[in-house]
Amino acid sequence: MTTVTKKKTTTTKAVSLELPKNPFVFEVLDLVSKQRSKAKKIEVLKKYQDASLKSVLIWNFDESIISTLPQGEVPYSGFDDQNVYSGTLTTRIDEAVRKMHETDSFSLGSGDTQGHTTIRREAKNFYRFVKGGQDALSTVRRETMFINILEGLHPLEAEILILIKDKKLVDKYKITKEIVSEAFPDINWGGRS
Repeated sequence: MTTVTKKKTTTTKAVSLELPKNPFVFEVLDLVSKQRSKAKKIEVLKKYQDASLKSVLIWNFDESIISTLPQGEVPYSGFDDQNVYSGTLTTRIDEAVRKMHETDSFSLGSGDTQGHTTIRREAKNFYRFVKGGQDALSTVRRETMFINILEGLHPLEAEILILIKDKKLVDKYKITKEIVSEAFPDINWGGRS
C-alpha cells in the first residue's frame, strides 16, 4: 500500500501599495509597517510623501527636537464626559482604536459624524509643541491646544501625535530613522531646538 502525501504550499499575498488620494498619516505608516523589505518601505514613503508626514517623522526621529509637552498619557476630563467617562484622553483614544480594529472599520467615510480633522491639516500647528517653536506660550495654553487638536483628530491620527510627542512611533509602526533618511534624503537631521 502506498501513501500519497500532499505538500501544502503557502503563498504570501502581496500587500497593495495603493491608498486613497490624500491618505491619513496612519494609513501611510500602517502600509509602511506591512512591507517586508526595506526597499518597499522606502517606496511607500516616497509615493505618499507629504509635508505633514515628514513633520511627524522628523518630530519623532530627530533627537534635537525637544517636546514641550509632558511625557506619558494625556489627561482629560471634558465637561460632557464627566458623568459618562473619566480617565485620560490617551485611554479614550486607545478605546476608539480598539473598537476600530474590532469592527475592521478605519474609514471616516459617511459614518464620521464628529467632523474629524487630519494631521495633514493640523501639522502647521506642531511648532507650538516643541522647544524653540512658540516658547512664550504658557504651559496650560500649550497643553490645552494639544488636547483640542487630539480631540479633533481621527483616533488613529491622535494616537500618532501621542506617540511622536514621546518619540515612541516605533512602538506601534515598523519604521526606523534609517528608512526615513533613505526615503527623504532632503531631511537635515539635528539643529532644530
